[in-house]
Amino acid sequence: MSGIGQTRCVIQNTGDCIDDISQLPDCILHHILSFLPTKDVVKTAVLSKKWNNVWTSVSSLDFDDALLYANETDNRDPPEETCFINFVERVLSLRDASNIKRFRLSCRVFFNASCIHSWISSAIMHNVQKLDLCLFVDDPFVLPSSVFCSQTLTRLKVEMNCVLEFPNVIYLPCLKALHLSLVTFANDGSAQKLFSGCPVLEDLTLLDCEWLNLNNITISSPTLKRLTIDDLPYFGPPDGPKDCKIKIYTSNLIYLKYTGYPSKDIFVCDVSSLVKAYISVPVPHEKQKEVASHVVNLLKGLSKVVFLNVSDHTIESLVFAGNMVANLPVFRNLTHLELTMEIRKPTIEALMTFLNCCPNLQSLSFSEGFNHDVCLAENDLIGSSLPKCISSGLKLLTFKNFHGIDSEICFLKCILQHAFVFKKMNISCCEKLFGDPSRLKEVKKALETFSKGSKSSVVTFS
Repeated sequence: MSGIGQTRCVIQNTGDCIDDISQLPDCILHHILSFLPTKDVVKTAVLSKKWNNVWTSVSSLDFDDALLYANETDNRDPPEETCFINFVERVLSLRDASNIKRFRLSCRVFFNASCIHSWISSAIMHNVQKLDLCLFVDDPFVLPSSVFCSQTLTRLKVEMNCVLEFPNVIYLPCLKALHLSLVTFANDGSAQKLFSGCPVLEDLTLLDCEWLNLNNITISSPTLKRLTIDDLPYFGPPDGPKDCKIKIYTSNLIYLKYTGYPSKDIFVCDVSSLVKAYISVPVPHEKQKEVASHVVNLLKGLSKVVFLNVSDHTIESLVFAGNMVANLPVFRNLTHLELTMEIRKPTIEALMTFLNCCPNLQSLSFSEGFNHDVCLAENDLIGSSLPKCISSGLKLLTFKNFHGIDSEICFLKCILQHAFVFKKMNISCCEKLFGDPSRLKEVKKALETFSKGSKSSVVTFS
């Protein structure tokens, strides 16, 4: 009984409590609400009269049809599509005239062209700054033309599995970030019009877009700083349609990432400010020489890069480049090289070829160790075959997923013996090697008890 009495006492005293949150200025309340899903923001209307109005001017709106998915955890049927429509319509109709900073609309199940068109137009009319659209469409869908002439948009993200149609005029004077995913470009002219209509663009991402309708595209922007192209894999026949040629003129670009199957030629023509580049290219057996040609053309434009991250397949493609290897530039600014994926037998020769183009390299990193098919003997990497950057410039080597196999030990010993300004080697062992203490002890002894080129060099294991 005493417990019940105490509970009643607490309830009776709640009227004396001060609602500190409601006393905050509206601008702070809006900031707090911006972190909640819109469906939860609307629920705050029941808290008090003040909260009944606050939600109508929140700066961030997030509508996601995920609530239409069947919820197996609580065995409830998903709501009807009309509930989703009514919810979005109600939020937008009751909203005041204040501007929207961020508007996100994700429709992966629901699709009603008229409704979606109207909702996006409403966001544009409220001077939205960040527009994020994820639309899985059943039929061709055209975004409102007002999207492409907005005077307030600073960030536009469109994920849509259809042809992206554009109005006659595109002008986005404030757009700094453009992210396109899964879209199909109709033709050269429409894609060129889009890129040219963003005069202050700084960040461009093209993710799994379809290029088959295009022949020649130029991405020219003095303001662009970050460019990411992540291509869809091509599963057609080897003699399938040719992809387009892409020319990049971006004098202030500092970050470039290209991932995918390079059936297209990418010419990086002016990237004198480039700092970081990430390149990952598969090499299908039936197109080894063609891919090698594309890789060489891509690398030719990266001669000013400082930090380069490449997959082993990208380096391996140089094996099939033949005389084209002579077209590789000298990477005089390159000080950090990171190799992703496991190093395989064909990669070693190609890596030595590439390192000969990197006279000022200071840091070399292997993220996945060597494949067991790699066979190196003590004298395989000495004399004329050893790149000069190893002896004269290399200071740091990071080797991850170290298995302790003989080829890895030979390679690392060669580095330690011939790197005369070397400072530190960081070795991260794989779980299997850590689980074999006696083998680990042997490996450590092999790498620590011999004459090194640099007396101050240190080897660490983790």
